[in-house]
Amino acid sequence: MTGPTVPLRQLVLKVHSRCDLACRHCYIYEHADQSWSSRPRVISQETISWTALRLAEHAKKHQLASVQVILHGGEPLLAGPARLRAICEALTTELRGVCDLDLRIHTNAVQLNERHLDLFAEYGVRVGISLDGDQAANDRFRLFANGRSSYDKVLRALALLDQDRYRHLYAGILCTIDVRNDPVAVYDALADLRPPRIDFLLPHATWDEPPLRTDGTDTPYADWLLTIHDRWSERGRPMPVRLFDSVVSTLGGGPSLTEALGLEAADVVVVETDGTYEQADSLKTAYDGAPVTGKDVFRHTLDEVAHHPGIAARQGGLNDLCDQCRACPVVRSCGGGLFAHRYRSDGTGFDNPSVFCADLKELIQSIDDRTGASAARPIEGFDALADGSDEGAGVRQLARVRQDVTRGLLVALHEEIGPGAGEPWARSWQLALDLGQRDGALLGQLLSHPFTRTWAVRCLDEGASPTHLASLVAAVTLEAGSVEPVIAPVGDGVAHLPGVGSLRAQQAAGCVKLTRDQLSGPDWEPLCRIRSDGLDVALDDADPYRDCFGTPAAGRLTDAETELWRHVLPQAWALIRKALPAVAVGMAQGVRLITPLAAPPDPEHFVPGGGFGALGIHLVPDAEAVAADLVRAFRLGVLDALLDACDLYDEDDTRTGALLGDTYARAATDALRHDEDSARRTRAQWAELSAAGSLTGLGRRFVDGIGRSL
Repeated sequence: MTGPTVPLRQLVLKVHSRCDLACRHCYIYEHADQSWSSRPRVISQETISWTALRLAEHAKKHQLASVQVILHGGEPLLAGPARLRAICEALTTELRGVCDLDLRIHTNAVQLNERHLDLFAEYGVRVGISLDGDQAANDRFRLFANGRSSYDKVLRALALLDQDRYRHLYAGILCTIDVRNDPVAVYDALADLRPPRIDFLLPHATWDEPPLRTDGTDTPYADWLLTIHDRWSERGRPMPVRLFDSVVSTLGGGPSLTEALGLEAADVVVVETDGTYEQADSLKTAYDGAPVTGKDVFRHTLDEVAHHPGIAARQGGLNDLCDQCRACPVVRSCGGGLFAHRYRSDGTGFDNPSVFCADLKELIQSIDDRTGASAARPIEGFDALADGSDEGAGVRQLARVRQDVTRGLLVALHEEIGPGAGEPWARSWQLALDLGQRDGALLGQLLSHPFTRTWAVRCLDEGASPTHLASLVAAVTLEAGSVEPVIAPVGDGVAHLPGVGSLRAQQAAGCVKLTRDQLSGPDWEPLCRIRSDGLDVALDDADPYRDCFGTPAAGRLTDAETELWRHVLPQAWALIRKALPAVAVGMAQGVRLITPLAAPPDPEHFVPGGGFGALGIHLVPDAEAVAADLVRAFRLGVLDALLDACDLYDEDDTRTGALLGDTYARAATDALRHDEDSARRTRAQWAELSAAGSLTGLGRRFVDGIGRSL
């Protein structure tokens, strides 16, 4: 009996099995597993086609929002532009309409040229480049077979990639650690190349073949990395460093950002040039045959591979670790280290701590001391909300947080006005309590209505009418199909049911009894609903508390205006789903109302009045502009709700607060606009924000997450 399948979301595709360098630290050619020598040099068209088909069927079966494919080797550029184009085309074609494809290539870059980059720009292939630091560090291992340096060729490739027309393809630099190299010189050389990210990688080693250790220290790798962490922090953290960001994330209860740390289930599979499936490449350092699965793309699905014992052994989290690891205070951050680094041939296999155990413990505890990361435990989905990868979990948690805040406001309101508010308030309050006792979901709907919080705050601050609670109770009750009459207040001859519609009444004021049947009668005016590919929203042009976005709300919509909304909104939504699929999932779950505004909101002072549940939008006939406004309003609402639960910065620092909101919104809207000038401004704002002294530890973690999305 097998357990539920953990989907494989990352596929490493070996497109060429040979290399044009002879790096002496290479785990593929220099370590225990030598299977590369018996495989085809270059992947065949048949293998490409079957791989794309298997990945698409797996993504469709598990309804994955996205998958990542990394073109790898050997050296993948040796496959040549024509073969690389065939790979990109096959993957793009098979996955079109199934899920998003995050396509990348990891290369030594010595052959990288404009022909390659034009191809990568066509298919959106992001480029990660291996470079071990300054020339002295790089030339320790990364040489041609004749001993010649590869450094100058890599720098030329990086200069090409850093040009404006290709900069968006630059994924970052991968640097293998050698403790004999000067860490400051290594970091400074890499930082000078303006990478969008740096990955520092521990050299592959096992208990049988332990890593190099310098004399006089028990934790040379931690010491080396901490020296860089100090330098990186002194320089204002100009780019994300995946290893450091992952430690901070996991210390605070968030996800790991790398396979080398954390307790997340393994979700990576390798396809070799002959079409065989293998486990993670790093296992080649353990023993000959360690990555073998016995399966291939021609005869086996990815689901079958996902149930392979070797892959399953890396999906049990804490339970799969040895006793020493489970008892360790930093285990939830370390996760036992990289699976391959636990191997020992004495019969214990991988049931050991990492060979870098002491280094990892020292690194994690020292970063915690420097950042205070473990003191701040954020809400579920915090890191995914920060970097834009949230697929709904974070938004659902924010909805619960916002409900709790609104519940607290209502209790405070009842305590303040209840004793003197008279019978209408007492009746409405009791009906709300009855809702909670009878059906918690109905009370949740009342609490989660975007303008319930707005009304409660106005009652406490400005003395707004407390009778609106009766309107909220009536709306929820009638929407749920109640056959019993409900009482709703009337103002200016209209009884409003928030989020549902309004009823023309016979009297100008007072209260009216409403029944479900009246919601289909001639006096009933429902809100216009627009549904499109998962989006289901009402255009709220009636709620008396909708005017809360810092820009005046528009009046009642004309028929022509309603038709324009029906025409433009689905187009804008389609753009969002294509460019920002994860954001679209959150919007589909969180957004309930759109309030038409009389004018565009001031981008410098926009107020997310409805949180992420109601968006204030000024309609124009340009679908791309509306899409950007929707995403901006949603992101500002998410941040507004997040600030209810998390202390991200000193609120006296209004500059940082405004910069945080604008940068967080722009990080998403830039993906819609494809405007390089805007993207440069966003990156500059992020750099300024990263250096803000008023950020809390959790705020810095959130800002680092924004950086990952850039």
